[in-house]
Amino acid sequence: MFSFTATYTDLYQLSMAQAYFKSDSHLQDAVFDYYFRSNPFGGGYTIFAGLEDLLQTIESLHFSADDLAYLATQNFPEDFLAYLKTFRFRGRIFSVLEGEVVFPNQPVLRVEGTLIETQLIETLLLNMLNFQSLIATKACRMRWIAGDRALLDFGLRRAQATGGYYASRAAFVGGVNATSNVVAGKNFNIPVAGTMAHSFVQSYDDELEAFRDFAVHRPEGCVLLVDTYDTLRSGVPNAITVAKEMQARGQRLQAIRLDSGDLAYLSRQSRKLLDAAGLEQVQIAASNSLDEHVIKSLQEQGAAIDVYGVGTSLVIGKPNGALDGVYKLVYSNGKPRIKLSESLEKVTLPHAKQVSRLTTADGQWIGADAIGLSDETEIEVMHHPSDPFKRLALSELHQEPLLHEVMANGDITIRLRPLTEIAEYCQQRFAKLPQEYKRFDNPHRYKVGLSTTLKQAQEALIKAHKA
Repeated sequence: MFSFTATYTDLYQLSMAQAYFKSDSHLQDAVFDYYFRSNPFGGGYTIFAGLEDLLQTIESLHFSADDLAYLATQNFPEDFLAYLKTFRFRGRIFSVLEGEVVFPNQPVLRVEGTLIETQLIETLLLNMLNFQSLIATKACRMRWIAGDRALLDFGLRRAQATGGYYASRAAFVGGVNATSNVVAGKNFNIPVAGTMAHSFVQSYDDELEAFRDFAVHRPEGCVLLVDTYDTLRSGVPNAITVAKEMQARGQRLQAIRLDSGDLAYLSRQSRKLLDAAGLEQVQIAASNSLDEHVIKSLQEQGAAIDVYGVGTSLVIGKPNGALDGVYKLVYSNGKPRIKLSESLEKVTLPHAKQVSRLTTADGQWIGADAIGLSDETEIEVMHHPSDPFKRLALSELHQEPLLHEVMANGDITIRLRPLTEIAEYCQQRFAKLPQEYKRFDNPHRYKVGLSTTLKQAQEALIKAHKA
């Protein structure tokens, strides 16, 4: 939908690129890691999303004639602009698969190429992966607590402008069943769903007549909003009348929707009225500032809700608003690179790396991943990143590599999957995560450790830079 060109970036990326070019270092080899430092929402996991969008964008990324004309007004020299005219990403990318469950301080994606090309895609990469991973994680939390009840994305009107487009995609990866966002439904092949607004009912002098007209003209998937005036005295009774009229025409009212008031109480009372009228098949949908915590509360109160419509909290990633993903240089010009910090936990890990998920012989996740060098095929011992006395022997555990080549020479090397397949993969992987990491309050902390070789390499660089 959005027309991405290579100026979808921060100015300092171009300023650094110019300096690399002018100092003749732009073609040096470089490796960057993408990872994040903490799970959003105080949770125990993150869902990785946005990868396939990113790869397709990078594959065709270039500076347009308009871009170059604009950059000429920003004091970039002619020889550098001439170089940018032919710029294409020709590097390699290794990544976990989209929909994977990932954890803090482990490489989620690795970029290899020349220094200039790996630098110029940083902002785009962070923008797409941080946002979609945040929203997919929020959706997954809602899906988990909603169980087998339907979950609908109603958030476009509250999203940050066109961010709502990608929010709908990410929400589907994380577990929503459908979206009200028509263009996202069209472009990403997501099922679309919607009801009616209070304004439709208000535009009529009579609520029953409004329901009748809507049912006549939109009988498929018909959902009636019953709380414009009085939910239990007029809204639900009028919906029942229309439902019986639809039955007489060989049609079916799919659901009623509650959008205000005590949703637990109103849903239970509405269920009684519908069942007493012989309309057990009519579902009850609910909306109104729902998030995973409200859904959990409604479930615990025994609410008779079959469909949850979630909006603002989902598409803006409330209360976090952003995933703290970062993009760090770990190797360049034939040498490992490191960034130091007063906190050992924030010291970066040098070299190109691989991440292995640790499982038992029968495939059960044990709650730990090991990071080693990219050419390490088997890690014998996993060390705690900051506590020298904590380690774990891995001889009895299976090690599943998570980083796969997804792009080579600037071309996508994996099969691009339908979004439904990515969403299914997400739920399959999430089902393997032990329950203690899924809970909302005080979830277990997933362990991420280092191989002996990587640990020693990091310590050697720390010593060298502090000498």
